[in-house]
Amino acid sequence: MNPLKSALGTVISGFVLAAIIGLVTDVPGAGGAKYIIWAHVIVGVAWIGLLYYFNLIQVQALAEAAADEGGPGGAGITKYVAPKALFYFRWAALATWVTGATYLMELREFKNAFTLGATSPEGDIYGLTIGIGAWLGTIMLFNVWILIWPNQKKVLGIVEASAEDIAKAKSTALMASRTNTMLSIPMLMSMVGAHHGFFI
Repeated sequence: MNPLKSALGTVISGFVLAAIIGLVTDVPGAGGAKYIIWAHVIVGVAWIGLLYYFNLIQVQALAEAAADEGGPGGAGITKYVAPKALFYFRWAALATWVTGATYLMELREFKNAFTLGATSPEGDIYGLTIGIGAWLGTIMLFNVWILIWPNQKKVLGIVEASAEDIAKAKSTALMASRTNTMLSIPMLMSMVGAHHGFFI
């Protein structure tokens, strides 16, 4: 049976392959932080990947579907694709934040990060750089759960709303999502840069 014939099998195969590579190339002393950062990266890729899907593909596809008078419209996307994508999107966002915070706690850097390096010796670039990423990620998580998801429920008809409320919800959700897309770039640069000693 080929595991690549199902999405779940593909993901499981990726984990198995990563575990094998991890065992072969294991570095002594990495401890539990290694596994936490693995989880953080995996759920982070899911979160940001879906964020980019919504902003670069789905929004434009729905606009094109609405403009196509003889076409099938966007009902298939809004009924079947968007709710499922938003489910993974919001939970991946939460999992990314939790695993990132857990990683910082494991390294004893949580306070240092969220004070932007102010609680560590002068010149600590790690605390500043990872802290910028942590704060941007926190703002993005807020936007997902407080602005995007509640408004998307109105847009998708999951909760009842008037036409005026739906129009307002579309605008609010879009602006929060676009804000997150913008913030994702310096956030990712901070996260990667922190481990190299500078903001990339």
